[in-house]
Amino acid sequence: MRSPRTIRIATRSSPLALWQANAVKQQLESTGKKCELVLIESTGDVQLTQPIYALGITGVFTKQLDTALVNNQADIAVHSLKDVPTQLAENMFLSAVLERGAYEDVVLVKDKEILNSTEATIATSSLRRRAQWLKKYPKHKTVPIRGNVQTRLRKFEEAKDIDVVVFAKAGLERLNLLTENTITLDWMLPAAAQGIIGIVCRDDDAEMKEICSSINHRESFIAGFVERQFLKTLLGGCSVPISALAEISDNELEFRGSIHAYDGSKYFEVHRMMLLTEWETSGKESAEKILEQAGAKELLEEIKNKKWNDESALD
Repeated sequence: MRSPRTIRIATRSSPLALWQANAVKQQLESTGKKCELVLIESTGDVQLTQPIYALGITGVFTKQLDTALVNNQADIAVHSLKDVPTQLAENMFLSAVLERGAYEDVVLVKDKEILNSTEATIATSSLRRRAQWLKKYPKHKTVPIRGNVQTRLRKFEEAKDIDVVVFAKAGLERLNLLTENTITLDWMLPAAAQGIIGIVCRDDDAEMKEICSSINHRESFIAGFVERQFLKTLLGGCSVPISALAEISDNELEFRGSIHAYDGSKYFEVHRMMLLTEWETSGKESAEKILEQAGAKELLEEIKNKKWNDESALD
């Protein structure tokens, strides 16, 4: 008799990535499956001297894990879904997601009064966060910050010239790192699929697709699909300040999305209520509504053509 398959789970080695991989492992094991983790280093973990958008490549946190799947070193890969390119690599398949965690962004501050100040320095390597922040606080200064959650926290605590650092709330929650100096940014729209853990397998692995589907959280899958379709239609990635949020209530789907100029000076937004049954096309249609607005296509072209090959571009 054939022995049960041990599911090899590829993951990055950062504490947050391991937390997420173990969450998937626990859910699969609760269905009677045997699992083991396979630790892989990603480009985004190794290259810490430049902001992600300056690397000029997509999938900096996923490429090596995809390679592990292709080379049969692993059966599935676990990612923060917001890091997964909207165009998956050849023979890769998004087989399932876990129930979404918090989608909001938060800040840690050294002094809560700093948000009322006209002068402050904000640390973030996300162009989306940077753009929305500068829209609200045009006189503030932003600086890039890299590394895993713990590394960025340490850099923030040690830097005398940084007042605020921005994180995804889900990451801090999962690592039990929320503090009394954490403030939720209820005005900031998140990245597409922020707070969602995604599971990727080989497209030709029918058995693994079926196994993963047993732990798929359908509402979170739909929300992530809609947000990523919005991003894909606008041809966005890590280097484009595009935001998206789909929320499901009963039979309705509420969608909010936006595009911002890098400095926050220009922006375009869309807010739509739809029937949940329309989810398969709602992201694309919402992106088309944005592009119908005068000046939106020009801003998108301006964003896409921006080069990040010198430090002055970050000022």
